[in-house]
Parts: sequence; structure tokens; C-alpha cells
Amino acid sequence: MGRVPPFDPLTRKGPLLGFLAWAARQRPVTWYLVNVGNKVDPVLMRATGGRFKSTITAPTVLLVHTGAKSGKKRTTPLGYFTDGDDVILIASRGGSVHHPAWYHNVLANPDVELWSKGVGGRYRAREAEGDERERLWGLATGFYPGFARYQERAGDRRIPVIVCTPQEE
Repeated sequence: MGRVPPFDPLTRKGPLLGFLAWAARQRPVTWYLVNVGNKVDPVLMRATGGRFKSTITAPTVLLVHTGAKSGKKRTTPLGYFTDGDDVILIASRGGSVHHPAWYHNVLANPDVELWSKGVGGRYRAREAEGDERERLWGLATGFYPGFARYQERAGDRRIPVIVCTPQEE
């Protein structure tokens, strides 16, 4: 057990991570990540202790959440960064006009698990609002400019910022 490894969004990106950030902004790659990566990465990450995933070196966490309607456990791979002890997730769905299913699930059932590189644990999720949301959104778009493009694609939908706070084991 333990906490998800920290990832400071202000850390300078290396050339590979910079290239991946550029590639993920391209519509075909976005489509792959949303429609294929979401199915492949949980299996790949579990089997390899998080060493292999379709996002290669990008910080990726497995979000284990409970379905809002079904009550079934679901696992979704997501990019993340940390803010102190909190893990920050962006509900972009690649710029879709609809929120991702995991977003609805964590609003209905905020007790989640987060796992990365074989470590993680229990967290409580909530949506950031007001000044906190704006500050975290600024960090997110600074780290990955694709989020700004996703917001343009999303139209009137404001992309939610989710804050996951570690819970005692």
C-alpha cells in the first residue's frame, strides 16, 4: 500500500513527454486513448506493475470507482498530477461534449482507489470549484496544453477538475 507517486505539474517535461503531449492533442490519438487505451491500459498496467501503458512515460493512474447506477467496480486509466498529497484528475474525455462515465460515478460514489506503479490506496474524490478549480486548471493546462484544446472541443461543457484526497487505511 502507500500513496500514488507524486507528479509535480510544474516539472519540466523531457522530450519524450513533450512529444506525447503533442501527440495526445491530435484527434486520432485522442480517440485511441479514450476508446482503446481505456480498455487496454488497466490490464497492461496491472500485469506489469505499471511499467507499461499506452501513454509510455506520461503519469498515469488507475482509478477504481463504483458505477453510479450498476454499483459495479470499474477501472479507468487517467493522466494525473499531484497538488501536495492530493491527486488531481481532469474529466476531459478528450474534449467530448459529454462528461466521462467515471466523473458521474465518482460524484455518486466519492470513495475511490488510485494506483500507479504498483502503489496506491483509498482516496475521497470531490469536484474543485471557484478559485481552487481555476488554480488547478491553470496547472493542468500548463502541464498539458491539450486540456485547453479539449475545452474548446467540449463547447459549453466546462471540464471538471477532480481532487482526490488520501484516506487513512
